Amino acid sequence: MIVKQRIGLKNGVNDRMTTSALNQPQVLLSFDDQPTSPELNLNLQVQECCSLVKKCKSLEQFKQAHAHILKLGLFWNSICASNLVVTCALEKWGNMDYACSIFRQMEDPGSFEFNSLMKGNVNDFNLEETIFLYDDMLKRGLRPDNYTYPIVLKACAGLGAVEEGMQIHGHVFKLGLEDDVFVQNSLINMYGKCGEGHNSCVAFEKMDQKSVASWSAIIAAHARLELWRECLRLCRDMMSEGCWRVEESILVSVLSACTHLGDLDFGRCIHGCLIRNMSGLNVIVGTSLIDMYVKCGSLEKGLVVFQKMGMRNKMSYSAMISGLALHGSAKEALRVFAEMLEEGLQPDDVVYVGVLSACSNAGLVNKGLRYFGRMKFEHGIEPTIQHYGCMVDLLGRAGMLKEAFELIKNMAMKPNDVLWRSLLSSSKIHQDLEIGMIAAGNLFPLNSHNASDYLLLSNMYAKAQRWEDVAKIRKAMASKGLIQVPGFSMVKVNGKIFKFVSQDRSHPQCEGVYEMLYQMEWQLKFDGYSPDTSQVLLDVDEVEKRQRLSAHSQKLAIAFALLHTADGAPIKTCSTNFKMELALVEITGEKKILKSYQVFFQLKTWNHAIPDNLKAQQNRSILFRAGTFMLMGHNQHESQACPSYYTQLDEIQRYNR
Repeated sequence: MIVKQRIGLKNGVNDRMTTSALNQPQVLLSFDDQPTSPELNLNLQVQECCSLVKKCKSLEQFKQAHAHILKLGLFWNSICASNLVVTCALEKWGNMDYACSIFRQMEDPGSFEFNSLMKGNVNDFNLEETIFLYDDMLKRGLRPDNYTYPIVLKACAGLGAVEEGMQIHGHVFKLGLEDDVFVQNSLINMYGKCGEGHNSCVAFEKMDQKSVASWSAIIAAHARLELWRECLRLCRDMMSEGCWRVEESILVSVLSACTHLGDLDFGRCIHGCLIRNMSGLNVIVGTSLIDMYVKCGSLEKGLVVFQKMGMRNKMSYSAMISGLALHGSAKEALRVFAEMLEEGLQPDDVVYVGVLSACSNAGLVNKGLRYFGRMKFEHGIEPTIQHYGCMVDLLGRAGMLKEAFELIKNMAMKPNDVLWRSLLSSSKIHQDLEIGMIAAGNLFPLNSHNASDYLLLSNMYAKAQRWEDVAKIRKAMASKGLIQVPGFSMVKVNGKIFKFVSQDRSHPQCEGVYEMLYQMEWQLKFDGYSPDTSQVLLDVDEVEKRQRLSAHSQKLAIAFALLHTADGAPIKTCSTNFKMELALVEITGEKKILKSYQVFFQLKTWNHAIPDNLKAQQNRSILFRAGTFMLMGHNQHESQACPSYYTQLDEIQRYNR
């Protein structure tokens, strides 16, 4: 449309153009066949040449058309030259180097040609060249317009060039284009991608009329900054203002927020909107739904979405494999992986992280080693630090600590603190003080400001009754200013999150909670349950250990939930005492969704849905303990909570993503 407007055709053009040779089956004519009648007016020649350029389907045809224009001597005509630049820069088969060479031959290119060339460079990811072209445009005295700035701001966003972006924002203000909705959306997007959340919000708030693209840009900006609750708040605001429309970018950002917050209810609402407004889900939105469901504890829903997808790609399979691994369904995860290979899709390093995690969660040592070898030798994927982390985790859980230590020593890369921390945690579980001291000796120099690392070694000494060494660790922590954050438990009741700490009496309904706790303890004792006092790593007698366990934060959270939920209603909580949880589920008959760092458990009876490798570990002595993880999300402070039940936050993110 823009090109046609610039051609300047008059209404009285002779209808002979419809019978021109250009409209015959042969699109590109040889030079000898071109009409040479002197009566052919200039406008008709220009029209025919522009039509010839637009009909090109490849670069080779385009070069023939370019040569034809040069032969006719029409390149000096700005319309022909402009069409050549625009077509070569913006068509899929175009070539930016060739487009730039044509552009440089133009005597006096205008803003239209600059905009087209800049857009072509952005599409071709030549972002720096786009900024240079904008600078050249200003030096030539040309006035940028509202088509210029969305292109240039997109280049700044891709480069993360916030300083240049702010300068261009100043140009927008000087030219009076700050009220243009397309420019405003581009400013929101640029600041968001550059990590300038405040400036992005300021640009958004100044808009008089916000379009769907405006909401999409501001939600995506908050998602990039991992401000997940703000993403959901903005989505609700958008819906309340009547701007809701099913758009892929918004859905992916909102579903990602639901995933990180564990907000299954809101995620289901988004899914419902999709079902009502879309005939089918594309692969990107479908994959986001799978990821949301499995990480929010609803494996069944994730499987349904996966099975109904008409088209699946590598990311879809990766999300499903990782989700099944997260829920402890190792055999199903490996079956989906085999199905992926049968489909002819080649796995990448992310897929293999899910596969190895599945083997680790289920204790499949031999299969894990076999897949680790296939990854290297069959699919040519070099192991990353994440893959080594999975293998150390796998071997450590199985008690093969020496093998795990040898694997770390023989790595092609330098081991990081996550690997040494994993080995230290495994050493604590299997009470191998020798390997634990080696792991701690390598871990402390890499990260000397994590109190949880020192507490792990301290607890190992306490378990071995080496109280003098415990005192030394505590003294070292005090000298470094490291503070132990008390452990806590979270529970979701009626859409709200409630936090409890051990011996907590600060809640307004404290009396009712402790009355329910007393009834729970009585019923558990009647059914033969006795607390495992070995988990209390303090130099105190058995009576005091039992007293400390009686008001454990997890018991308080469950007692509160039982008081405020109907019979049969699901209770969402984290778990720090697996044996007590199992006994309580059997007594109350409640369905619980328990989330550890790597595995979800949905329990209805004592033995239902528990992976075999965890049935033998009823004290929950697995590598990743709960108690430092809130079911509905996690924050930076939780990694130091609850010294006996912790892991580092980056390990959680590695497995959950």
